[in-house]
Amino acid sequence: MLARSAVEYIAYKGTAFTIEWYFDEGLESQALTYFENLSPQQQDKLLYLFKRMGDFGKISDITKFRFEEDKIYAFKPQPDRFLCFFYAGKKIIVTNAFYKKTDKLPKSEKLAALKHKDDYELRVKKGEYYEED
Repeated sequence: MLARSAVEYIAYKGTAFTIEWYFDEGLESQALTYFENLSPQQQDKLLYLFKRMGDFGKISDITKFRFEEDKIYAFKPQPDRFLCFFYAGKKIIVTNAFYKKTDKLPKSEKLAALKHKDDYELRVKKGEYYEED
């Protein structure tokens, strides 16, 4: 089974939360790839939000971070969206990202986030997500 050290997928490690990129069984991370293709200015916007959440444990401004129902949340560095969920051990797992074109969250993006959440939780439970030290 393929596995990779979580350290390689840590986007930000703060005192309140560690924010990680989700990766699938093929070691692909759609959210990380999306991030890497953003301009440096857009990357900085997201990293600022990660730092704020990681260090302080919350972002009160719903224009920057918002609950999207079904245990899915969104980091919102305009105009991009990075969907995520909270996990035990003070982790936030970033599942997928997209360019927001409409007012509503696209159903396909939310479904992808939910699918990745279920996959992550199952693989962690089975001990297949992270490499053994």
